[in-house]
This record gives sequence, structure tokens and C-alpha cells, in this order.
Amino acid sequence: MNPTPITSTDPRTAIAQRTPFFYGWLVVLAAGSTMFVRNAAATLTIAVFVFPMSEDLGWSRTLIVGAAAAAGVVSMFVSPLAGWILQRYGARALMASSVFILGAVILSLRWTTSPISFYLLFGVGRLMFQAPLQIGASTAVAQWFVRMRGRSSSVLGVSHSLGMGLFPLFAQLFMNANEGDWRMAWFWMGISVWVIALPLTLLVFVNKPEDVGLTPDGDTATIDTTGTTQTKTAADQEEQWTLKEAMRTPAMWTLALVGGLVFFIHTGVNIHQAAFLRDHGISPSIAASALTVMAGGTAIGSILWGNLLDRLPVKIVYSMTAAWLGGMSLLFLLVDSPAMAFTTAALFGIGLGGLLVVPPVAIAHYFGRSSLGAIRGATEPFVS
Repeated sequence: MNPTPITSTDPRTAIAQRTPFFYGWLVVLAAGSTMFVRNAAATLTIAVFVFPMSEDLGWSRTLIVGAAAAAGVVSMFVSPLAGWILQRYGARALMASSVFILGAVILSLRWTTSPISFYLLFGVGRLMFQAPLQIGASTAVAQWFVRMRGRSSSVLGVSHSLGMGLFPLFAQLFMNANEGDWRMAWFWMGISVWVIALPLTLLVFVNKPEDVGLTPDGDTATIDTTGTTQTKTAADQEEQWTLKEAMRTPAMWTLALVGGLVFFIHTGVNIHQAAFLRDHGISPSIAASALTVMAGGTAIGSILWGNLLDRLPVKIVYSMTAAWLGGMSLLFLLVDSPAMAFTTAALFGIGLGGLLVVPPVAIAHYFGRSSLGAIRGATEPFVS
């Protein structure tokens, strides 16, 4: 069952039809805000808290970072549920509730006193990071864009990259502003999630352009004098598949499995990059700085691969992304200087930008918009 369309009296309808530009770009802004704030539960963010929390609570560092790994396993089972909610109630309901929950659990970490409470709170936040926010943002944008799906989706990759680089900085700044108090840093991080993304998800999100009398990309079909359609829009030409139909095709399972294999490269390099660089004689500060450089490369890569998606066949761009990631991961073996470390991190980051943009666009390209939420929910466990 599809979400109930909004009424003509809803103020979003009037705004959508009167904006001097296509309203879908405001949806991209709202979706981008959720991709930005989900980094409150990113592994790079929790890394800032590992030392002060272990010192204050007497916990091992392995115990603290284990919360992210545990949530990753659980998210495999949550993704299909997130896809069903997205299909049933729409992106606005899923995204607003997910942002609210993320902010609530992050700020509640201020009061954590035991490993159980920490795992429950951070684990829920990590689930929001890995399942509903990732699926919901990319699906919302794919509903509003077909012809410009690659370019619009690239904004999400840039937003995630900015969050990846800035939220660890926010965490440290909040700690410094509160005399090193990690508890208050968690509290203000949660408030930041709400302030940045909650108003946009509630006030801007519209599930699909048809709900407000618009069409994807803002395109209109060309009609001749007899009323016959001469030129169909990109959305009109797109095939539409249900989840059951998609599950019977080799294409869906190929996309899911390939996505999982490529994400193995992403996860393996991200986890071991800093330690690997130190093993090769790179100083700890340079190794840490390389992570920031990689985030910058990810933003550049998101734009690059997104634009290629609108110009080349999806399968070619996907193959190029996988080849780039594999090649750049091998390049780490040659690192022997800070300059080489930064260069390799930037080049690998460009590949990560493709990983954020290409797989969601590929699924939308092959199976259309009508059941995209459910299909994304079914394929996401392979990359969790």
C-alpha cells in the first residue's frame, strides 16, 4: 500500500507549485541534512569518545567500539522493516521519526553508566545510521528525479562526507566547551541532530512529486495538437517493478551481492587504514589526518560519479566504481611517505564517493520508483 497523498490544502502543495525552481531540490536539501546528521553515530565520531569514556568509566576500548559492530549485525534484520515502513508510510514519516530517535538516543548517552545502557542507546543510534536514514534519503531523492538522478544523489554523498569530517570535530569542540566533559558533548550532539535535520524533514519532505501536482525532474511530456503524446519524459519511460517481481530476477540479486562485495573493500580499508599506515612508518597524526583527506575525496567522488551516472549506462559506471575502489585499495601497499598517504587516501575517497551514490541509483534505474522502498529494504542487508 502506498502512502496517502497530501491534500491540496497542505501548505507544502502551495510552496511546491510556487517555488522559482524545482521543489525536488528542497527535498534533496532535506535528505542531505539527514545524511549529514547520521554521522553523530559514525565510527569516526565515536572514536573521539573512546579515550575519555574508557578513562572515566573504566571500560576497555574494545568494549566501546564493539557497540558499532553489534549494531551492524542487527541492522541486517532492520533494513527490510525500514523498507516496508518507507513503502507503506513514505519517506517523511520514516525520516522524521528516525531523526527524532537518533537525536534522542545520542543525547541520552549523557546518562549512560553501564555497558548495557551504552550498547542499547548507541546501538539504536547506529541502527538509524545504517538502515532507515541511508535507505530513506536515497529513495526520497530517487522518487523526485529520474533524468537527473545521478546529480541529485551526489548531493547526498557530499552531505555524508561533510558530516563524516565535521561531526568528530563537533564532538571535540563540545567537549572542550564543557571542560572535557564527554557526557555534555553527547548531549549537545543529540540536540544538534534535532536542530539541523528535524525541521527540514517535517516541513519540506514530500514523498513523491505527484503528491503536489508535479512530475519527476520537473519535466513535462510533449503533446501535439491531437492530444497525442509525442515525447515521453524520462519518468514515463522508466519500467516499474514490484518487490515480488524484482525478487524473481537475477538482476536484483546480482546488484545486492555486488554491493556487498564492494562494501567489503570499503569496510576493510576504513577499519584498518590508520593502523596500516602506522605499520608503514607513518606518524599517528598523519595517519589520522589522512582520514580527513579521504572524507574530502569522498565529497569530490560523489559529484564525479553522480554526473557520470547521468551520462553513461549505469552498469558501466558501477563497474568503473568497483575497479577504482579495488585498485586504490591496493595502492595502500605502496605507501611509504606522508605525501603518498594523503594521495592514496584522497584517491580511495573518490571511490567511496561512488559507493555512496552508484548502488542506490542502480537499483532505482533497474526497478523504477513504484516499489523502490521495499526493494531497497530487501537488498540493504547485503551491505550492512
